Amino acid sequence: MPSFDELLPRIHVVSLPLVTRFRRVTEREAVLIDGPEGWSEWSPFLEYGDAEAAQWLHAALEYANDAELDLADSGSIPVNATVPAIAAAEVPALLERYGTVRAVKVKVAEPGQTLEDDVARVRAVREVLGDDVLVRVDANGGWSLEEAARALEQLGAFTLDYAEQPVASVEDLARLREQLDGRVAIAADESIRKASDPLRVTQLGAADRIIVKAQPLGGLRRATEIVREVGLPVTVSSALDTSVGLTMGAQLAARIARETGTEVSPAGLGTAALLRADVTRAPKRPVEGTISLAPVVPDRDLVEQHAASAERRAWWLARLERCLPLLP
Repeated sequence: MPSFDELLPRIHVVSLPLVTRFRRVTEREAVLIDGPEGWSEWSPFLEYGDAEAAQWLHAALEYANDAELDLADSGSIPVNATVPAIAAAEVPALLERYGTVRAVKVKVAEPGQTLEDDVARVRAVREVLGDDVLVRVDANGGWSLEEAARALEQLGAFTLDYAEQPVASVEDLARLREQLDGRVAIAADESIRKASDPLRVTQLGAADRIIVKAQPLGGLRRATEIVREVGLPVTVSSALDTSVGLTMGAQLAARIARETGTEVSPAGLGTAALLRADVTRAPKRPVEGTISLAPVVPDRDLVEQHAASAERRAWWLARLERCLPLLP
């Protein structure tokens, strides 16, 4: 792994405007790394502690420096659209940004909103896209067990593909899955990527599917190994990355399919459609419901145009210096 001084000339901190508020922010900050094996991205959310952010950094440095990752240079993977916790009336215009897709993930359980807001948002998605598209909901662990049971009884009327992390703990996931008795499938996200023991999901029978992400799980190798260990169907997703990070996620989906023989469902990697600007003039927005595996080389003019302020760059560099000694 490179030292801080070795990394510094290769670091570019950007701030990209979003088309709508997402996770309570209107701009997405990311660190781009111009590595010897290609461009990579480090973009843990601002509220994450250094130990967690170091996992993301390991993934970024692996991707930028490891010549033996055996990345695909052609092909594509299917992706879903992502609908943030917006008003139902805004759903049609947002979905237009994605074009034709086979699956949609809808954010629910947003702080300050109600179940009625969630139902209206999911209903709007169904009205726009019809009954043939897979609809998923993602609560990010925002419901209690009782709230989740009540919400999924109502949202289940829209024929959900699955509910992603409806409750926070693995134990409550298992209880909820038992209560629902197959009426709505359960997918584990935070219970995989934030857990000290991802296998606990399997041990407790807490999920029907897992969500894996390249950066939070420490890189392509570690994420693929977790898929092998857990042994459940998988959806690859991202964390509102730039097109650089989305390519890393697409490579993870292709690697899992190739190395484990696991069928990978439409991935949560279509979120370049939520960026008002990107670091490439050919952003990884969905085309006919897919994004390509081709590597991204950021456009230097766009990187300079969207460079973070000196204050924010200093904040990220200080974070980087703290996280490097914590690399797993």
